[in-house]
Amino acid sequence: MGYYVPVQAGVNLYVEDINPHGEKAIVFIHGWPLSHKQFEYQFNVLPGMGYRCIGIDWRGFGSSDKPADGYNYDRLADDLRAVVHALQLTNFALVGHSTGGAIAIRYMSRHSGHGVSRLVLIDAAAPTGFTPETAAQFLEQACNDRPKMMRSVTESFFFQYITEPFSDWFMQLGLQAAGWSTAAVIVMLRDSNLEADLAAIQAPTLLVHGIHDHVIPFAQAEVLNRKIRHSQLVPFQYSGHGPFWEERDKFNALLGEFI
Repeated sequence: MGYYVPVQAGVNLYVEDINPHGEKAIVFIHGWPLSHKQFEYQFNVLPGMGYRCIGIDWRGFGSSDKPADGYNYDRLADDLRAVVHALQLTNFALVGHSTGGAIAIRYMSRHSGHGVSRLVLIDAAAPTGFTPETAAQFLEQACNDRPKMMRSVTESFFFQYITEPFSDWFMQLGLQAAGWSTAAVIVMLRDSNLEADLAAIQAPTLLVHGIHDHVIPFAQAEVLNRKIRHSQLVPFQYSGHGPFWEERDKFNALLGEFI
């Protein structure tokens, strides 16, 4: 079922809560500029394995409210904390992809990993995000031709072949976002560094990263593996930036085993 959770005065986040009576909760944090719907091929499978799957759209993205401000790691981590409080979640697994992984890292640092028993980072945009050159390109497109930007994102995202209908669907996920939130997060990814947050992570951590990732290079996953205690890195040999789709059977099995 889907519902809205207030996280700040006038700001409500959309939450998709599948199998709410499942014994173990998994909270999914999507990447930029997508929505919880990117995890469709996890939501199809994991509830049948007994898991409660909770997908959250960040402010400005998907079906959530789209205020003019609040697009920084502290506020996005606080939004997540508000949802965790509202749903009274404890002993849950936190799964973050790309920028969602970076938000999860800030949550672990800023809120002492409240309620998190396992952390899964998928091609996380950390410790750094976009280079100044990549950010400049995306910003120019976001402010002048956002569909073209989304086409560029889609073309660089996957290593494996995707069909044209899938590409169209994926593009629409990104175009659900507001233009201002899309641009603001590009700036956040350009200007932020999460290296100081890594030492605060205490939960066992699974790092999943496609070796053909052209968005966030595999070398960054190796940095995270060195700097996050109790972490293990699993390379995905046939994936780019989307192993949750490109090698979804392997990913789903690994996620269930780790959790």
